[in-house]
Amino acid sequence: MWSDGLCGTGSHDRSETLTGGEIGAPSDVPARRQPGRLAAWGVLVGLLAAASYASRLSDSETPADLLYLWSTFAAALVQYGIMFVLIVTIAHGLDRLLLGLEVPVARGRAVKLAVVALVVIIGATAGLSPFLDAGHEQGLVPDAWDSSRALPFLANAAVVTLVAPFVEELLYRGLGFGLLTQFVGSWPAILVTGVAFGLAHGLVLGLPVLSIFGITLGWLRWQTGSVYPGMIVHGLFNAAALAAAVAT
Repeated sequence: MWSDGLCGTGSHDRSETLTGGEIGAPSDVPARRQPGRLAAWGVLVGLLAAASYASRLSDSETPADLLYLWSTFAAALVQYGIMFVLIVTIAHGLDRLLLGLEVPVARGRAVKLAVVALVVIIGATAGLSPFLDAGHEQGLVPDAWDSSRALPFLANAAVVTLVAPFVEELLYRGLGFGLLTQFVGSWPAILVTGVAFGLAHGLVLGLPVLSIFGITLGWLRWQTGSVYPGMIVHGLFNAAALAAAVAT
């Protein structure tokens, strides 16, 4: 269960870079190091974090109805579209092994681990929210439900629950984890990508919660050898948090 690295089949010309492991457990990442790509990833996540904190520290306040605006939807699509293009550029294409775009071999085990990850994230969020409320600090969730603007809200909800988990998991648990584990062990890679994920949201009080979120999904990526379980957990959590916030 605690074997190191990624899971993936890869092509025959890359098979020598993998080591075998128990069935259903992740195997080692490619031995070939790619410092240029790692540096590019570091610059990208650094710029994202800097931009987020700069926006947070500016004088402008986040609109209370942000998720009811079509402009929010359009801006998010542009932002995540650019991020996706940069991810693919740094990875030199959709490198399935590097990005973790492999279906877990042991799917039943992956489902169980995903449930564990979701429970940990929900527990950490519930336990820390009274003191470090990331959702309130971020200010994305509207104060009340407005049925007259349901359509833009649903469009933004689709971005939050589908687009954001896909791109963010690909950036941090896919590209970041895949590149970092060429140089360091799995746990340092999990911690670095988890904290980088937290910093990218530009929060202060919410940083511990978001870092735990990212670290837990990094652990899930390591254990399953795939970004897909993390994408699902990420999307489910965002959907549940959004629905609960609007309902209450």
